[in-house]
Amino acid sequence: MKVVLGGTFDPVHDGHRALFERAFELGDVTVGLTSDELAPKTRSVDRHVRSYDERKDDLEAELETLADDYGREFEVRELTEPTGIATEPGFDALIVSPETKDGGELVNEERIEKGLEPLDIEVVDHRYAEDGDIISSTRIVAGEIDEHGNLTPESDGRPPAKD
Repeated sequence: MKVVLGGTFDPVHDGHRALFERAFELGDVTVGLTSDELAPKTRSVDRHVRSYDERKDDLEAELETLADDYGREFEVRELTEPTGIATEPGFDALIVSPETKDGGELVNEERIEKGLEPLDIEVVDHRYAEDGDIISSTRIVAGEIDEHGNLTPESDGRPPAKD
């Protein structure tokens, strides 16, 4: 099976890892990584996004380990449009999070218009931080949590750890 998913992945966190794991469970994976031009347009808040090359390096490091664990292949491709590569032939399934499920439906509408079969849409639930809120890149960049959802000392009133 050929599986596709996409995003900005800045930074990669446990919620993203859940998406990747489900993708590798199903088959070989192609990840669309938003271009430098598209990335800021996909953010719900105004914040700096690292360069495509920096994000790609980090993403490939994450994917290499999982690909080895699952005995799968992967490819990272640049996304220049929101629906991106998922509207191309050759894919069987699309991995989405709950908030991107509607985008997955749009992908399938475009595929049908192009005469392609719709993709199986796999929705992967959020991963939650220790405070019960969703793990997100926005919260990590803001310093509230780390990539695993642990609260940072600044966010929960604990004094910073001493070296």
